[in-house]
Amino acid sequence: MSVHEQFAEDLALYALEALTAEQRDSLERHLHDCADCRRELEKLRGDMALLGLSASGPRPPQRSRQRLMDAISRERRQPIAAPSRRWWTAVPWVVAAALAVVVGLLWRDNQEQERRLVGLQSESKQQRIDLERARQIVSTLTATDALRVTLVAAKTPPQPQGKAIYVRDRANLIFLANNMPQLPAQKAYELWIIPQAGAPIPAGVFKPDTHGSATVVNPPIPTGVQAKAFAITVEPETGSSAPTSEPIMLGAGE
Repeated sequence: MSVHEQFAEDLALYALEALTAEQRDSLERHLHDCADCRRELEKLRGDMALLGLSASGPRPPQRSRQRLMDAISRERRQPIAAPSRRWWTAVPWVVAAALAVVVGLLWRDNQEQERRLVGLQSESKQQRIDLERARQIVSTLTATDALRVTLVAAKTPPQPQGKAIYVRDRANLIFLANNMPQLPAQKAYELWIIPQAGAPIPAGVFKPDTHGSATVVNPPIPTGVQAKAFAITVEPETGSSAPTSEPIMLGAGE
């Protein structure tokens, strides 16, 4: 057996870090001068990574598994002393431990990539929702067929005022209010559509901010309702299915 062949047989154990310090030093000196052995070592290390992937991902090429198994099977078995034999019987455990470490690292990396992917998908979904909501708002504000109604209260200035922009065919409604008085605890304002016929239809519950401003954007309302007027009442903060008080603001369609 040539010197080159002798060192080549130790490459699999070196890739698994299973050589003794003396054997490792000797092989590393040989690797410094032998390009063929360096290439073979890189192939063995690549095969180990592919075997690790086989535990949690796509199956590696059969040639990679076979090449690594063949390299291990060619290792020298020299019964020169009892300590050496005991060391050799531990090699399968070293191989198993090395593969377990590789599998664990790859699994952790795969989990992290999956978490990142889920986060990106969620962020992309939210962006699409926000974009569609903005598109609907612009469409409602600029619609030429929108019904625009101003609601006022009979009080001294600064009196509350509201503006309803309603597109019947698309059931789009935007309501803007200002100078709204603050409410008692557990109370809220509720906007109502007064149809040409039938009972008032609830169109959103809202509370003003500290400046008295409030908005209602595209509440869930039926499509195609012919609005005669809009009104605001004070209701429980969860809203009511029918008005429970007299309107404090009212505006009729033009």
